[in-house]
Amino acid sequence: MKAMILAAGLGTRLRPLTEEISKPMVPIVNKPVMEHIVELLASHGFSEIIVNLHYHADVITDYFKNGSKWGVNLYYSFEESLLGTAGGVGKVKKFFNHETFLIISGDALTDLDLTRLVEFHKKKKALATIVLTEVEDPSKYGVVITDEKDRILEFQEKPSREEARSKLANSGIYVFGPNVFDFIPANTFYDFGRNLFPTFVQKKEKLYGYRHDDYWNDVGEFEEYQRGNFDALESKVKVKMPGNLLSEGIWIGNKCQIEKGVTLVPPICMGDDCLVRKNAKLLGPLVIGDDTIIDEGAVLYRGIKWGDGYVGKDA
Repeated sequence: MKAMILAAGLGTRLRPLTEEISKPMVPIVNKPVMEHIVELLASHGFSEIIVNLHYHADVITDYFKNGSKWGVNLYYSFEESLLGTAGGVGKVKKFFNHETFLIISGDALTDLDLTRLVEFHKKKKALATIVLTEVEDPSKYGVVITDEKDRILEFQEKPSREEARSKLANSGIYVFGPNVFDFIPANTFYDFGRNLFPTFVQKKEKLYGYRHDDYWNDVGEFEEYQRGNFDALESKVKVKMPGNLLSEGIWIGNKCQIEKGVTLVPPICMGDDCLVRKNAKLLGPLVIGDDTIIDEGAVLYRGIKWGDGYVGKDA
């Protein structure tokens, strides 16, 4: 089965972090969040993956290239003007070759069991399946009302807590049958949530919701970005940690120098080519990016430090 990663968004809620990179390239434990998605897809046997691009597209293509580093084949679809989630999929209709396929956001962190998701979709003989995640605050999301057999009956777009009839949020992960393209107009801005799914409900098409207990975080705001990093450090989400395991809960990148007298309290993830001078204290949860110098006596606690930086003496 083929897959598509949606990576064309502007990531405005995470600015200024996304001023020079797109949201899928924002690092979670020193790896772009989209890299975690590629690894997840590969682990479930998805080897043919297309990615739609728009904002800072070159940053993504320069990093991932053809995908061979991750054992997959990556292809790209550039949108000069944004086409919407469904419109972007419609643009690459031929890629899917009249087969069932998976869509996943490139800017969310998840360890969802994609194999079980596809099995659910096939068992239901659905036209489309939406992954649903239970959330505490439905006002931040589009929520979904289903019947007892998981068929989707209705949507509420960012309802207030008082008006919400569900806490099941659309997670931006979908499985579609090939007939979905009968409903997507060509060369037109078209959105899953605003256009396609309401049409399915109106026409009583077989639209189902897949509930799960796996990890999902849309990394939409700064608090969620920090939580995604800390959850990865604390193994609350199953991801491949970069670097070398120095001791339990401490991952150190290549060519790092840690001088005598340094205190390391896990969990910590340190990138490549870092220098930590004597008597510094690194107190987790802590993520430190590549090429960082931490001078003697400095104390870092519960934070995320992007790379190419300097932390001064006794700071």
